[in-house]
Order: sequence, then structure tokens, then C-alpha cells
Amino acid sequence: METLFKKAPAKPTEENSAKAIIGDLLTATVAGLIVGFAYFFFQNSNGFAPGGVGGLATMTFHFLEAAGKSFPWALLMLIFNIPIFVLVSIFVNRRLGLILILYMSVQSFSAELLGMLGARPYSLANNGADFEIAFACLATGIISGIGFSLMLRRFGASGGTYAISSLIKKARPATNIAYLSFLMDASVVSISFFVYGMRITPVICTLLNLFVANTVVDYALSGVKNGYRFEIVTDKPEELAAELMERLRHGVTRIQVMGMYSHTDKYLLICIIRKKQIGDMMKIIKRYPGSFASFEKVNEVFGRFKK
Repeated sequence: METLFKKAPAKPTEENSAKAIIGDLLTATVAGLIVGFAYFFFQNSNGFAPGGVGGLATMTFHFLEAAGKSFPWALLMLIFNIPIFVLVSIFVNRRLGLILILYMSVQSFSAELLGMLGARPYSLANNGADFEIAFACLATGIISGIGFSLMLRRFGASGGTYAISSLIKKARPATNIAYLSFLMDASVVSISFFVYGMRITPVICTLLNLFVANTVVDYALSGVKNGYRFEIVTDKPEELAAELMERLRHGVTRIQVMGMYSHTDKYLLICIIRKKQIGDMMKIIKRYPGSFASFEKVNEVFGRFKK
């Protein structure tokens, strides 16, 4: 009889399933490798810093190097970031904190490993021409932005700045995180002027790197699978919907509405299409004189939306 009252073992939630955990580990590892690649080949040897906590670590590395003291860049990255991630693990989310530690460890040591294997950074491979620092900034921003976007899409955090923001948000929920992140990045840009010999070039490079990386992240987070949502008011819903579905190969939703000016019954058709189909959509609508339409961009389309 005792077994009848025993609770069944709890089923693992989707978030804690083996598949989800493996996906988290792979994402953090791949993102760390991508960012470490960008930092080794295009940033560390070209005299500018990324934003946030990583920028402080990079500038400290440059400062010590200029003073004739050797200290591994990877260890500085970990020293600056790991304590923050430990706090995130304790006060915000243990799993997120551990994932960020893995991500930062892979990022830091992959860059060091490339150096140990004899890989040559961009500046050394191309004789360090002055104009090449602009290409290094662009490459760093684009490549690291891809790594950041992988982390942000899956975990909502990609480094020390985001981790600090989450800690402050936990303590003070009303804090404007966007403004706080801007202040932290702006402080790194300001400090870079003094660390890199009071030259304006490192400041511009840091700004350019931040801008490009954030642009890549914004594009990635806004959705690669985007589309355009058309709303069409018509008095011939059947004919128009049939042509849209046949020619554009996308579904159509019909809603009965009333025109308040004419007080006549009409229909609202909703259809989401690809950018390349906008021209075809407009040609179809023009064949129905009693119809008019408006459209807007949608950043992400979920479900069974054909490319």
C-alpha cells in the first residue's frame, strides 16, 4: 500500500533537459571561440580596447606591457570578469553565472592558445600599416558581434557589462539598464584616451568597434527570419486571398470589418510575406480597385513561415 502514495519522480523540465544543457554548453563554447578569435587576430595587437569589463582588462594588459611587465591577457580577462560572474551565480541565476564563466574561459584561453600555436595577428601579418587599424576595428566588431549575439539570444547576457547590469537590476529593479550600460562603455572609451598615450585614434577605434558590434547584435536579435505584414481592406476577399495564396505561397487571415465612412461591410486580409515579394504583392492589390493596404516590417516570424 505504501507504494500507492509515493510521488512519481519529477520529470525534467525542458529548460533542464539534457538537450537544453548540451545546447547551452555548445552555445557558450562556440561564442567564446568566435570572440576569442576576433580579439586575438584583430584587437589585442592593434592598440584599442573593446567596451565594458573586457576593455578594462585589455587596457590593463596594455598598461602593464608598456611598463615592461608581462602578464597574460587571458588571466586579466578572467580576473576582471570571473568575480562578477560568481556574484551573478550567487544572487541572480546560478546556471547563467556558470555559463558565463565557461564562455569567458573559452574566450580568454582560445586567444592565448592561438598565440602559443604561432598564429600571427592581423597587424603583424600586414606590416602594421596605419590604415589597417580601421579594418581591424571593423573585423573585431563584426566577428565579436556574432559571438555576443549568440550569447544574448540564448542567455540574455554576453559579458561583464551585462552581468553587472543584471546584478544592479536585481538590487534596484527601477534602474535604467540601457543608460547604465552606456555609462560603463563610455567610461572605457574615456579611459582609453589616457591608457593609449593620450591619442585620439584608440578612442575612435574603440567607438567604431562598439558601434559595429552593437549594430551586428541588434541585427541578429531583431531576427534573421523577418518579413513584412500587409493589412488589406477589400470588398473582394475571396478572389484577392485566393490569388495571394496561389502566387505568393503564404497564408491569409480574413477579418470582417466595417468602413466607418461608408458604413459598408468590408474585409481585412492579413498576410506576412518576404521582402522580395513586396513588388508582387503591390501588383496583385492594384488589380482590385476597391482595395487599399498598408504594411510594416516584422522583426521575427515564428511558426510555419516559408522562406
